[in-house]
Amino acid sequence: MSHNVALSFADGKTLFIGVKPGELLLDAALRQGISLPLDCREGVCGTCQGRCEAGRYQQDYVDEEALCERDLAQRKMLACQTRVQSDAAFYFDLDSSLCHANSLERVGAVVRAVEHVSPTTAILHLDASTDGGTLRFLPGQYARLNIPDTEEWRAYSFANRPNAQNHLQFLIRLLPDGVMSNYLRERCQPGQRLELELPLGSFYLRQIERPLMLVAGGTGLSAFLGMLDEMAERGGCGQPVRLFYGVNQDADLCERERLESYRERIADFDFMPVVSQPSPAWSGLRGYIPEHFDRSELSAQPFDMYLCGPPPMVEAVRSWLDEAGLGDTRLYSEKFLQSAGARR
Repeated sequence: MSHNVALSFADGKTLFIGVKPGELLLDAALRQGISLPLDCREGVCGTCQGRCEAGRYQQDYVDEEALCERDLAQRKMLACQTRVQSDAAFYFDLDSSLCHANSLERVGAVVRAVEHVSPTTAILHLDASTDGGTLRFLPGQYARLNIPDTEEWRAYSFANRPNAQNHLQFLIRLLPDGVMSNYLRERCQPGQRLELELPLGSFYLRQIERPLMLVAGGTGLSAFLGMLDEMAERGGCGQPVRLFYGVNQDADLCERERLESYRERIADFDFMPVVSQPSPAWSGLRGYIPEHFDRSELSAQPFDMYLCGPPPMVEAVRSWLDEAGLGDTRLYSEKFLQSAGARR
């Protein structure tokens, strides 16, 4: 049985290929029409260099001038020498267009339901099974959705992991006068058909080797729901996982039952909702997320942080990390804007 392997690129696009047991990654890519850069094919020149972000692999031979010991410790690899041993994800620091392959898949989907889970948030449920074949994407990535009866497209993170039924969820902020927001409020009905382009984005779960801190602002939670679904499917990830979830008002909090369920399904998981403008009834954490970071605890052990939300939140967390001097932190971030072509 072949391994399912994702090849992600600097332009945010991802290609999926099957790699046969014992097959070199470069050969598998070329066999499926993806022209990764190559030259010597002997593990010497370093032209086909990438980085394994998730999964197990081994390399036949790597010359020390192509990749040093530090590079190897950071999971850098040469596609011409790499044999994958599990489903995996690899990153290459070049545009996918240079590999002469179309990485975007366009599929049709049918609306299953729209849940208005808070005054400012809806969950759009879609069934994309009509086109056949399981959709492939990495939890944390996003799709572009065409709003029916318009030429407008909007991008939203998947709020679930891939599944055989191709049932998809998207957590969407309802703006006062947004094209998607107005569609969801006024015209969206079960059975309506729309188009999606996928997969997109370089924000996805990497190999988990250190404690995880997930920081979500508003509907930035969507990307983390997909990641947490993936961890829950495995029963955990072998590391502590903490999620900070910030919103403006306590009425904006959503999917709390789902988040509570992860405490049972993911070993050593906890989440902390933080409300910046709480009502008198709110008894939880108040203010902004960085105010509730424990510097001494975070300094005790290197960790990985995933950060997704509006730009002010992303910049505030980055500034806190800089001031705290936590140099061993690996930070993966994505921020979104409220504009015609932006995320959410």
